[in-house]
Amino acid sequence: MAATLTTKGQLTIPKAVRNRLHLRAGDKVEFVFHENSVEMIPVTGSVRDLKGMVAKPEKAVSLDEMDRVIRESAG
Repeated sequence: MAATLTTKGQLTIPKAVRNRLHLRAGDKVEFVFHENSVEMIPVTGSVRDLKGMVAKPEKAVSLDEMDRVIRESAG
């Protein structure tokens, strides 16, 4: 997939790339330089996009239990 750089240094990101990265008008991207390439990473999005990234725990843990474990591991 290719894009053409304009004389003003602008690119149109191909629709397939925008769809894959869930990019919309006004979104921001970050460019990360590697030795022979550049990686484009979306830096905007909704917190809702994070849903499902971490598995639901098998057992709920109370705040008191969390505090107890923190105290035990700190001492």
